[in-house]
Amino acid sequence: MPNKVPPLIGAHISIAGGFCKAIERAQALGATTMQIFTKSSRSWFEKPISDDEVKAFKKALKQSKLKKIMAHSSYLINIASTNPETEKNSATALKHELKRCEQLGIPYLVMHPGSHLGAGEQEGIKKICKNLDKILAQASGTTKILLETMAGQGTNLGHTFEQIKSIIANCAHKKLLGVCLDTCHIFAAGYDIRTEEAYKKTIKQFAQIIGIRKLQALHLNDSKTGLDSHKDRHESLGEGHIPRTTFKYIMQDKRFAKIPKILETPDPNLYAKEINMLNRMAQ
Repeated sequence: MPNKVPPLIGAHISIAGGFCKAIERAQALGATTMQIFTKSSRSWFEKPISDDEVKAFKKALKQSKLKKIMAHSSYLINIASTNPETEKNSATALKHELKRCEQLGIPYLVMHPGSHLGAGEQEGIKKICKNLDKILAQASGTTKILLETMAGQGTNLGHTFEQIKSIIANCAHKKLLGVCLDTCHIFAAGYDIRTEEAYKKTIKQFAQIIGIRKLQALHLNDSKTGLDSHKDRHESLGEGHIPRTTFKYIMQDKRFAKIPKILETPDPNLYAKEINMLNRMAQ
């Protein structure tokens, strides 16, 4: 049966012109949630957020219809790096981004777990846990870091449910860790979700290995490449290798009713259309 909770559907929104502009853009799309960068995704550090920016953002957010918003960390961050300088910069940048989320009152910060760069899965996971523990031990707020499921390109970690489980299990600050499941990524990693039976099997695996309670966000993306391709190539909904019916299964899954669902599809001009389509699927 379809869920009766108003669906939390949104997209990754630009903060060009200021944080409040992102709220305006999201509402214009008919979104009820959104994801943003709190800084440039292609630079290590940014100027601090002013008190005025924080006040204006919180006021605009309170007056909006947006709920459970989130941020995504910089793509430069790799806390599993074998390069000491990159590892140090990554840990510092992640710490700063977590602080920015805490300032803005953003409850979730999505991050790519990291790439071991040839050191091996176990060493990479060990390094991720070490850095997460250092960062979360110093955290002053309640913002959770959400480990994103990955496609398995190169030496990226987080492309199996077991790897995500291992990271969480070996961290001391489990309460501040959650998971963001990306449909394109898990499909490319080899988890079939093309039929109702396959979808149920994959979600059952997730539930058994990681646990549904750890799932705090969903990225709804189609995939340009096929099952088990290990390529991170997002496509507009219904235009790739994942059938539209898969997104209907998700929208009508009661377990996900209160979980924010974010589009990261390649054409922002289609966001409003896709949000409307997902809302219809939830009926």
